[in-house]
Amino acid sequence: MTISFMKALLALGLATALVAPSNATTPVAATDAVFGAAQAMIPPTGMNDAEKPMPMEERTQRRFPQPVRVGDLIGLPVLDDNDSTIGFVRQVVRTSEGKIKLIVSYSRWFGWFGQPVAVPIEAVIILGRQLASVDMAPSEYAAAPTWQEKDALILQNGETILVGLGRR
Repeated sequence: MTISFMKALLALGLATALVAPSNATTPVAATDAVFGAAQAMIPPTGMNDAEKPMPMEERTQRRFPQPVRVGDLIGLPVLDDNDSTIGFVRQVVRTSEGKIKLIVSYSRWFGWFGQPVAVPIEAVIILGRQLASVDMAPSEYAAAPTWQEKDALILQNGETILVGLGRR
């Protein structure tokens, strides 16, 4: 290649760069995949619990609690880790200590014909039109005493409470 040919090629390249629009980009080939990764803010429940125990209330705050009408929770299924229904929400109450509890009809038979069990609101997350029990295992539901309405205020359908968000 001669020097004059290289100068002409360089001039052509500069002229093209000046004429091309400033927002022009190089097309991405179909084989070039662009991946993004997100980091979870909190480890899954139970992971490293022995090394770094975290109170249930603190885990709930890291789940970005969102306002939900009590009436929208009534009748929702509560799922375990295997996405099996373990009960249905029957009531939402506030205890004399000021804690919010879901009264769930727990049963080993897909939530049918269950006994009422009080579940702390911090133990569940909302997944669209269902709840997932993330901080209370099915064995804890089975061992929980039958709910007795003593000094608890039943929340009305129009009231709003905070429930942690979840993703699967």
